[in-house]
Amino acid sequence: MNYKHLHYFWKVASCGGVLRAAEALNTTPQTVSGQIKLLEERLGKALFRKDGRKLALTEAGRMALGYAEEIFSLGSELQEQLASEAAEGMPMEFRVGISDAIPNAVAERLLEPVLAMDVPVRTICREWRIDRLLSELALHRLDLVLADTPVPQGLSVKAWSHRLGASKMGFFARPELAERCREKPFPQRLHAMPLLLLGEDSAVSSQFRQWASMHKIRPRIVAEFDDAGMLAAFGGKGRGIFPAPMVLKDMLCQQLGVELIGMAEGIEQACYAITVQKRITHPCAEAIVRTAREGLYPLD
Repeated sequence: MNYKHLHYFWKVASCGGVLRAAEALNTTPQTVSGQIKLLEERLGKALFRKDGRKLALTEAGRMALGYAEEIFSLGSELQEQLASEAAEGMPMEFRVGISDAIPNAVAERLLEPVLAMDVPVRTICREWRIDRLLSELALHRLDLVLADTPVPQGLSVKAWSHRLGASKMGFFARPELAERCREKPFPQRLHAMPLLLLGEDSAVSSQFRQWASMHKIRPRIVAEFDDAGMLAAFGGKGRGIFPAPMVLKDMLCQQLGVELIGMAEGIEQACYAITVQKRITHPCAEAIVRTAREGLYPLD
């Protein structure tokens, strides 16, 4: 595809007509019309139709406009990024997306070396569902996504998943709630007890349901949360037993005043760094990978 033709089409659609687009492009209306005709021939579809004296987009034209806006928006973003990096004293920008299922404490530990780098860095964090984050990654609006699963099958996103490590999962509760089930062995002590669980999109949630079925236990699930931080917050208030990575055991017990009821063999929370490049090259992403593999998950 000749992107000059696409640019002329984008200008006509944006300006509302050939004459205005020609003025904006500092060329003749005939040249603009000729460029659009060549694009239509290349695509095999009409992009405009006559609507009285005006031009209106066809269905194919509306689709093409959506892609054109993304393409030229990214072009402007590239120019702005390069210009900002060229400016003296401007910090390097690092845009990272964090899946809701990743506990805040884990994300904090992974991002700490980025904020402590010797060079100035402007870190921009986004917390969303993994499908939304991967869409932003595909559009190059994020440099890295941290998630508890690799890229899900069926998503039309070309990206690579780099496993950082994994932690076994423990079940925690306030002392008064833990006392109610202390007489039974683990995991039977979870049976019929109030349980807080991560949402169904979480890898931990699906593992837990299989694990509970295998052990023939049926906890009373009182709430499900997409956000791991909210799950821990309500667990700390005694609203139910809740799962959390064992790498956070000491922090949870100290800050929330909870106890470890038991560790579940067969349930783990993994962490993946997802990029659009096969190799991790961004210095901030490299710092995260190094911290994960040397500090947070050293034995994985």
